[in-house]
Amino acid sequence: MMPQALIVDDEADILELLSMTLGAMDIECVTAENVAQAKQALQQQSFDLCFTDMRLPDGNGIDLVTWIQQNNPDLPVAVITAHGNMDLAVQALKAGAFDFVSKPVKLRVLRELVGAALKLSPSKPVLHERRSRDRLLGETQVMRELRGKVTKLARSQAPVYISGESGTGKELVARLIHELGARKDKTFVPVNCGAIPAELVESEFFGHKKGAFTGAVADKQGLFQAAHGGTLFLDEVADLPLMMQVKLLRAIQEKTIRPVGSHEEINVDVRILSATHKDLTAGVKNGTFREDLFYRLNVIEIQVAALRDRQSDIPLLAEHILQKLAAKNQQKKPKLSAKALSALKQYPFPGNVRELENTLERALTWAEGDTIEAADLMLPVFNDHKATNVSKSVDIEDNAQLTAASGDLETHLELQEKAIIQQALEETRWNRTAAAKKLGISFRALRYKLKKLDID
Repeated sequence: MMPQALIVDDEADILELLSMTLGAMDIECVTAENVAQAKQALQQQSFDLCFTDMRLPDGNGIDLVTWIQQNNPDLPVAVITAHGNMDLAVQALKAGAFDFVSKPVKLRVLRELVGAALKLSPSKPVLHERRSRDRLLGETQVMRELRGKVTKLARSQAPVYISGESGTGKELVARLIHELGARKDKTFVPVNCGAIPAELVESEFFGHKKGAFTGAVADKQGLFQAAHGGTLFLDEVADLPLMMQVKLLRAIQEKTIRPVGSHEEINVDVRILSATHKDLTAGVKNGTFREDLFYRLNVIEIQVAALRDRQSDIPLLAEHILQKLAAKNQQKKPKLSAKALSALKQYPFPGNVRELENTLERALTWAEGDTIEAADLMLPVFNDHKATNVSKSVDIEDNAQLTAASGDLETHLELQEKAIIQQALEETRWNRTAAAKKLGISFRALRYKLKKLDID
């Protein structure tokens, strides 16, 4: 059967344009001129896609989007907005719209939207939930809710802002939204906004033409072009320079970019996902982040919980991480002793899942035999008072300090390891077999440490 589309608009020319365009794509169209007719059509038959104008004689498109979300949540709905009316478009996306198109309707944008919407199927949410469970491990309530949100957001084109502390897995969430959505066959392009020098950020995002500036010896494709048809993930978006924030906002709203040194604009079809461990609301208040860009990126926000807020998931995460490390090192997966597991569950992990991974990787090199003991974990000591404070809900500033402290501790521990190993090597005249024996570790573990700590 041919795909079925419902078009809701009281303007005859819009109905005709959409019907002709969709008909040329082998899609059968049913039209309705108001909300009442649309609801009647939706109750009489099933559709694969719905377009609705924002202003209708007996209501508005957002009301219809909300009604469809409640009665037929698997149906992708796109709203048609007046040119430049981004506020209404954002409201529609928040209400659950799949995407939006602006008048006058551009046929290229319309075809891209329809193509993406038809890749979604009512039968996929169950599969998506299973796949998200395999990637976002954990059976706590916060993780179950996160998986549900990811599955739902994968069926939308709305910009998503992912908040959470460093090390919680924000990029993993972004990748999963991409992989479960209509853009999964296209590219996922992650970029750390804080890692790009300010003078190069525009060229990195939009590309440049040969000769545009000193050093531009050839045309270069930007990140937006690389992500065309797919997803652009802006990690640490709070670190973008203000001037670039203005140009990014325009690129998102107009769906066009202009490479540095070019006089022509290029159409781009990109879904934007963004994340940062910083407080963007505070950035807006102190003037370091534009309010209009904040509201454009933060159409829908999801938060990734800190590991200390889901400590009962630690055994499952540890098992998965050890399995992965064992496979990587081509060795048998070690076990965690009862005391080691207890120590992991009691430690607050200011560095979150990333710190858990680093801790287990370090323990794997120190452990003798196939069991990791508590001493092998080399966990920093937190007194009861501090641990109690960490386990409770703390503010953003405290979280940042804890994360920084975790990094300092990791560095301190590595320096200690390096000093101990170098001393053993010097005492054994750099005989690695003798040094490993003196340190009480295997030769393989010592070799791994020499490489990791860059000891020549």
